[in-house]
Amino acid sequence: MFLLKYIAVALGEVVLLKRHHITLLQEFSIPLIAGVILAVIWANLAPESYHHLVHGSPFSEGGVSLHFLFNDIFMVFFFGIAAKEITESCLPGGALNPPRNAVNPLLATLGGVLGPILVYMVWTHVITGDETIGKGWGIPTATDIALAWLVARMVFGKGHPAVSFLLLLAVVDDGIGLAIIAVFYPDPSHPVQPAYILLVVAAMMLAWFMRRNGVKSFWAYMTVPGIASWAGLYTAHLHPALALVAIVPFMPSAKVDKGLFAEDGNEKDTLNRFEHAFKLPVDLGLFGFGLMNAGVAFSSVGNATWGVLLALMLGKTFGVFGFAMLAKTLGFPLPTGMNKKVLIVTGMVAALGLTVALFVAGVAFTDPGLQGAAKMGALGSVLIIPLAFGFGRWFRVKRITPIAKVILLRPKASPTITIGIGISVRDESDLIRINPRDSK
Repeated sequence: MFLLKYIAVALGEVVLLKRHHITLLQEFSIPLIAGVILAVIWANLAPESYHHLVHGSPFSEGGVSLHFLFNDIFMVFFFGIAAKEITESCLPGGALNPPRNAVNPLLATLGGVLGPILVYMVWTHVITGDETIGKGWGIPTATDIALAWLVARMVFGKGHPAVSFLLLLAVVDDGIGLAIIAVFYPDPSHPVQPAYILLVVAAMMLAWFMRRNGVKSFWAYMTVPGIASWAGLYTAHLHPALALVAIVPFMPSAKVDKGLFAEDGNEKDTLNRFEHAFKLPVDLGLFGFGLMNAGVAFSSVGNATWGVLLALMLGKTFGVFGFAMLAKTLGFPLPTGMNKKVLIVTGMVAALGLTVALFVAGVAFTDPGLQGAAKMGALGSVLIIPLAFGFGRWFRVKRITPIAKVILLRPKASPTITIGIGISVRDESDLIRINPRDSK
């Protein structure tokens, strides 16, 4: 009996070790960061070969480029997962349900969008008078969900309410970012063809009909209405990367939201199975997105660089802070455990703009010089990370980190074996359960 227990524990530890390495890659956004770093180095040391990699075709001369594959096809799944998070937040138990609970972070989100736009406009039209960069106002509006979530957990601790506050803010302002891309940044070389948007509407109606008739496979939603939505956006000369944003909300979902970034893997509804199928490939594939979009020369620094960077650092930080305090004045308080100092640091972390900011920079400008300068501003937002840590220490923000408890589940007839000892477990998301029968 003791030998069986020992073998079960060993198998459980092997599974934990494998999951641990993959989780590290995902939680620390290592693929995206690695792609960005490689792109910057490559573009500055060997710009011609980098340009050939990005804009050349790996298949044939004049064929589809890697840039197109990542920006117009791969990013479909990235934005699809973002749409899944927004959809779930509207379910009972989600951050947007009931609506009153979300008023403060939602007003903070509005401030986090309007603040950067205001700062960018002032920089463009008042301080520099450089009208050529005016179209870049949408670049600093979105927050990098994965990177901000990572930094927030490191600054505040996993159990701090500021993490959930920030995550809701990031998801919603990315949703606003999607709308900004669709409405304000059509392809200038190909005027919008509104008639083809009817194909997207038809795809949405088909997805609704499929849900009404009990279709549970997410593949069915992706391959029929999903492809139709992509084709409609592409032929309408809008950004096809947004194709699944119109379809994902129609996928059958759970009756309640267990929380953003839930990791128990036991959800059986279509929406969560879609995320579980594509979350890891998307997280790893962000290496390619970073490589395709972050390759800018250091000589590209210009007015657009400082405009984007200032809009993120000042506009986002004080926009989030100011509108959250306005909500508090109107009778919608901050979450328990948050105060003014925590809110300022939260606003700073929200200023991390990378993935969506790089994407918007690529569609806001057609001139390579302006595009590169704007992307440098988005990349420069990583300077906020040490500032957030520094202000967190200065304001003496207390980290709240529940101590994880690891449990190994044996077959139903047998008792549970505890591998690790948990002293403080806030909720079931902090429990890692492993069944020896699944450890093969």
